[in-house]
Amino acid sequence: MPQIDWLSRLLQMITVTGRIEVRCAYGAPWRVDRGPSATCEIPYHVVLKGTAVVENPKAKTVRELAAGDIVLLPHGSPHVLHDGSGNAAVPTQQHFTAGGWVVSENDSRDAPFDMLCGHLVIAPPHDRLIRDYLPADLVVRAGEDDGETGGKTASAELANLMGLMRREATGDKAGGYAILNALSSALFALVLRAASESDQAPAGLLALAGHARLGPAISAMFTDPARAWSLPELGGLCGMSRATFARHFQDKLGRSAADLLTDIRMSLAANELKKPGVSTEAVADLVGYQSVAAFRRVFAATMGMTPGQWRREAADAR
Repeated sequence: MPQIDWLSRLLQMITVTGRIEVRCAYGAPWRVDRGPSATCEIPYHVVLKGTAVVENPKAKTVRELAAGDIVLLPHGSPHVLHDGSGNAAVPTQQHFTAGGWVVSENDSRDAPFDMLCGHLVIAPPHDRLIRDYLPADLVVRAGEDDGETGGKTASAELANLMGLMRREATGDKAGGYAILNALSSALFALVLRAASESDQAPAGLLALAGHARLGPAISAMFTDPARAWSLPELGGLCGMSRATFARHFQDKLGRSAADLLTDIRMSLAANELKKPGVSTEAVADLVGYQSVAAFRRVFAATMGMTPGQWRREAADAR
């Protein structure tokens, strides 16, 4: 089986759709309060102009943002964005554009700030996979061309994407709303790529995938999840002993390689169980279980319901 990079494989497994909600065009002082998102939703904010502070009380993080920064909150935590002055916010007014999204403005002209806000929807049960393996908040910065390699880094590609989003959000061209929603989905993939390439990749799957020595094991598990991977085999792919591999994996991800492999298998199984006419036995075999009873036990423990219950819920949703 040909090697497929881990991010492509992940994005093949999950269904991500994006939706633009509001463009914020403020002068200081301003404040945006966001409550908790639905279980399957990931809020995002794209700073087009100016500076801001984002606070995530649940994760106890405070981050400063500047033009070119993109922040995702994979756990859907309530959060606050503000100008950092500590002053009472100027009242805002909202109106709908011809494109179908909301523009929120105030009457202040101090320290102009421009931001796009929206959310990504991760279809269940893959929302659980994202919450478990991504940090509570994720910030990446769009950058310039990397002249040394003659190509574009992920951060430079994000800058191009943000430029296109800005043009669509400030105009009234036909199809603008649909294009912005589609670009939101692309934004998710590029943010994950940029974060995994960063020297300061956040803890979890992004840090693991960006690790020079551990990356081959991640790609192998995503490429061939049905294989009965052993720790010595995975360690060998990374040029490590069994014990060294297990220790580095656990330190970077906070979970074992067996945990990740099981989650990959169950996510794939959930996709297959949606297909009419595909038996549970066939699904179990596809994801590496010779015993259907063992597959049912693991699926129920991971997903919180039996394969049959998941199949019925998926059919009802259709």
